[in-house]
Amino acid sequence: MRLTILDRYILKKYFFTFFFTMVTLSAVAVVFDISERIEKFLSKDLGFWEVTRDYYLNFIPWINSLLFPMYSLITVIFFTSRMADQTEIIPMLGSGMSFRRLLRPFLIASGLVTLIHLGGNHLIVPRGNKTLREFENKYIKQSNVLSKDRNVHLFVEPGVEAFVVSFSVSDSSGQQFQLRKYDSSRIVQVLTAKSIRWKAEPDVWTLRDYEIRTLRDTTEDFEIHHGEALDTSLNLLVSDFVITRNQKDMMTTPELSQFIDREFVKGSGITKGYEVEMHRRTADPFTSMILSFIGACIASRKVRGGMGLHLAVGVILGVVFIFLSKLSITIANNDVFSPLAAVWLPNLAFSLVGWYTYRIAQK
Repeated sequence: MRLTILDRYILKKYFFTFFFTMVTLSAVAVVFDISERIEKFLSKDLGFWEVTRDYYLNFIPWINSLLFPMYSLITVIFFTSRMADQTEIIPMLGSGMSFRRLLRPFLIASGLVTLIHLGGNHLIVPRGNKTLREFENKYIKQSNVLSKDRNVHLFVEPGVEAFVVSFSVSDSSGQQFQLRKYDSSRIVQVLTAKSIRWKAEPDVWTLRDYEIRTLRDTTEDFEIHHGEALDTSLNLLVSDFVITRNQKDMMTTPELSQFIDREFVKGSGITKGYEVEMHRRTADPFTSMILSFIGACIASRKVRGGMGLHLAVGVILGVVFIFLSKLSITIANNDVFSPLAAVWLPNLAFSLVGWYTYRIAQK
């Protein structure tokens, strides 16, 4: 596995072109975003440094994490087409070098990009997204944050439902609270309280003026505690009464996993989108390696159309991949496939495309 002059030559071209592509397209993305957001920034009287620090320094890593696979494809097609057009690849193959050996530096470079992308997707980008999305929710899209403050109904654990007629996030209190416990489809216990208020971490709540009704096969117990308070632990958080539409973007992978486990225990049924996001963070980086492999197989052949034809093929492949990615997410959210299978479906399909392009590549 010692790197030869050829390996270093291709690695240098790969990373230089990748960096150039990333900087260029990042600048284009920022310019388009500024043109769209400038009125919002001015209307909120935001300073240049505040917008740059809290928004764009976090926007750039986020948009790059989404575009890394496209960067890899464009990078490989761009410099490999030039190598083929300048008749650099034909002498390599003519000297007895196998096509598999020629692909080695491409795989090494795309593997390093994959590792960087993995770390960014799971840890770095979500941390930046916390600041980015909070800024966006506060100044740009206030509609992303909604309070569930009237007639709230949710599960706190399997077979246990909670109802609150009204809830105030500002003081963490609710009025007319009820907790129902089921055995199959039969209600076995009902706890009713005039008010409920969050007391302490992690999930201690204070109930006031409460009643407990226990139902058995032929008997019923009824406890009345008017004017009394009860401190109890409920699998319920104040944040459960706030809907943040981009919440999953702001969670690191450990936080996302913890949230999914908690909601699964509660039986809330809202975990699909979060599971898709968690698996996407792993699947996307491997797309970079697959697309780099496909790009190298396509662009290494010298053709009459040259770089233009190769770039056209690359754009078509990119569009098809984006379409498959969106389709797979829709399939996952509609319970056709599991989130894991649906998110990895585009990579599986493009792995087959990669195998085919390798078989027909000029060797």
